[in-house]
Amino acid sequence: MQHQVSSAIQDVQIPQQQEQQHNVIDQQSSLPQRSTVSKGKYSLHDFQIMRTLGTGSFGRVHLVRSVHNGRYYAIKVLKKAQVVRMKQIEHTNDERRMLKLVEHPFLIRMWGTFQDSMNLFMVMDYIEGGELFSLLRKSQRFPNPVAKFYAAEVTLALEYLHFHNIIYRDLKPENILLDRNGHIKITDFGFAKEVETVTWTLCGTPDYIAPEVIATKPYNKSVDWWSLGILIFEMLAGYTPFYDSTPMKTYEKILHGNVIYPSFFHPDVVDLLSKLITADLTRRIGNLQSGSEDIKSHPWFSEVIWEKLLNKDIETPYEPPITSGIGDTSLFDQYPEDNLDYGIKGEDPYGEYFTDF
Repeated sequence: MQHQVSSAIQDVQIPQQQEQQHNVIDQQSSLPQRSTVSKGKYSLHDFQIMRTLGTGSFGRVHLVRSVHNGRYYAIKVLKKAQVVRMKQIEHTNDERRMLKLVEHPFLIRMWGTFQDSMNLFMVMDYIEGGELFSLLRKSQRFPNPVAKFYAAEVTLALEYLHFHNIIYRDLKPENILLDRNGHIKITDFGFAKEVETVTWTLCGTPDYIAPEVIATKPYNKSVDWWSLGILIFEMLAGYTPFYDSTPMKTYEKILHGNVIYPSFFHPDVVDLLSKLITADLTRRIGNLQSGSEDIKSHPWFSEVIWEKLLNKDIETPYEPPITSGIGDTSLFDQYPEDNLDYGIKGEDPYGEYFTDF
């Protein structure tokens, strides 16, 4: 697999028009309040803000440099007023809690959090290789061994989260970063939730949402395995199976459940996808008696040596063209730099909602 994979992404061609990134929807249900834990040990004075790496509805992500050790980190900044206005208080507190809990080679690592009167700050590893989304759009679609490599690493990350009773709920190429060697890091735990049985919240990204979520039925971890199926399909085809011009039309297609597989898909992957992208939870692979083992032992993954992959002991298909250790941001889009209202002291009208930060 290694040689096949390493030569598989050579010529990346940029399509004339880059497609829109997947939009996110969310409908918040009430979650139990969590008990307060110790405050983060950082402050704004510990970092020099370099540039913006990404923007979203609640704030932005910056590349920063530690004034103590000179290392580069990513700081996610969320505006409290916006989080409250968009009813994301529980999700934001859950994100902090989930990131504090998880430790895995293919999951983003959070170092700490802090806040000022207007903003919440989350200090995380800076992953220089950019989004899998960008690589996929430039490549248009991935060869079979390349899609398999990324899908296998995602499978191990989801297996770990599910073992710890965490549903991720927002799997998509935009939330998968590549490190300097080309291994994945799943980022953005804004929709992750600790669930021992089932939950009801409608959230995620339209193209990737499982039918039971759209139908507002109680659902479990198997929604992540549905999303893995959509991800594999998109990596191989260059588009998602239920794509349409509006979320409502996409939902209709998902509920209808008709998937048309391109003729160039390998029969093994069609078999795997038919078992992942199925509304029937008694047939959905990953949700059966052997759990994730059924996915890992599927013929499409037959040449994957899972232990070696977990130890990052397998050659990656693509090594990002970056210089490590210098805060190289060449694989991230440029964003206009706003005047930053960080570090302002004063009245904090929303402090009571974010006591854990």
